[in-house]
Amino acid sequence: MKIYAPWQKKFEKISTPFEEFLHAQSTTGIILIVMTIVALILANSPLAEAYAHFFHTKADFTVGSWELSHTIHHWINDALMAIFFFLIGLEIKREVSVGELSNIKVAILPILAAIGGMLFPALIYYYMNAGTDGANGWGIPMATDIAFAISALVLLGKRVPTALVTFLVALAIVDDLGAVLVIALFYTEQIHMLSLALAGAAFLVMIAMNRFGIHKVLAYFIVGVIMWFFMFQSGVHATIAGVIAALAIPSIPKRDPSNLRGELKVLLDEFETYPTEEDYMMNDRQKTILTEVKEKISDVETPAARLEHDLHLPVSLIIIPLFALANAGIAIDFSSIGTTIVQPVSIGIIVGLILGKVLGIFGVAWLAIKLKIASLPEGSTMSQIFGVAFLGGIGFTMSIFVADLAFAGSPELIFQAKVGILAASLFAGLFGYSWLRFVAKSN
Repeated sequence: MKIYAPWQKKFEKISTPFEEFLHAQSTTGIILIVMTIVALILANSPLAEAYAHFFHTKADFTVGSWELSHTIHHWINDALMAIFFFLIGLEIKREVSVGELSNIKVAILPILAAIGGMLFPALIYYYMNAGTDGANGWGIPMATDIAFAISALVLLGKRVPTALVTFLVALAIVDDLGAVLVIALFYTEQIHMLSLALAGAAFLVMIAMNRFGIHKVLAYFIVGVIMWFFMFQSGVHATIAGVIAALAIPSIPKRDPSNLRGELKVLLDEFETYPTEEDYMMNDRQKTILTEVKEKISDVETPAARLEHDLHLPVSLIIIPLFALANAGIAIDFSSIGTTIVQPVSIGIIVGLILGKVLGIFGVAWLAIKLKIASLPEGSTMSQIFGVAFLGGIGFTMSIFVADLAFAGSPELIFQAKVGILAASLFAGLFGYSWLRFVAKSN
């Protein structure tokens, strides 16, 4: 009897980890746009007060006499975003181990371009805000929103070569690493050494677990939560715990993949010795065999790869949209928007994210290619690199995150920063996409 399942093949299509990554980022980008619009509508509607009140509502976590009390906004930015940073850590680890950053000849161009794309925006911003209250925001225009940037490039389809997509992915991963280092080193006000030492001890426990061959994800989750708590108490931003924890997750499988075929053949041969019932029911031994097959397949996949696969969906569909909803809602007074957008903070971010990113990414890439330090991605042109440099000016998620840290306690500066981020990201995204769509040509 033939089983009728017309959609089965579509859902069984095998994707590589890189394809899954691109799909997750493009999905995130689309959802981010929707949630940003929703946040802006709520913040400028009769529901504005209820919207603000909700995210400033206290949410307490109590165990006996011990209590951890923060607003919903705080929990999203410090706890849920730690999972986002954990995923970033896994992506960085994969890229360095087996991805685009594992081959220095291929990686040198996106690495240099990413460094330029961080330094130039920071210098431009600082030059325009030196000596003012907004000077501390120099880290804001350094960031590139990987989801938005990759989404724009993926939407172009075959108009851009695959190598250009991998160039942007590698660049964005290096950019994320730079943003993490900036947050850890420069946006930490006061460090409590005992708590930091305890967080370090928790990390060493995770490293030891890795060395001793422990592959159970639950064990790493428990110790990782403990590390997050002590990092939170230390004064170093708690999301950094997510990146550090990712480094301790095993990247070596429990079983040797080269033996998988033989082991599965023995089990499947035994499975086929049992007759199939008319109602497709299996006997107990067949069920046991299938369980063994699943375990053996699971054992040849690394915990790091499995976690990266499993986390993409919740991060894309829940965490990042919640972050956008909680942080992108700014009440816009259109009568004063012209005044706000020309403030040094807003202007510094706009010029940094647009001009700074183009000078840093395109300028450094052009120089590296001219000096024969690096070569163009296969099938691409400098005109396309120019368009990608504009896409690098989409700051959004990480820029808003850094703005909240840089201007903590100063709502006016945060507002100016968010206006600048939204304006620059919108222009950079539209111009970069249009340039690659209508102007730039492939080789």
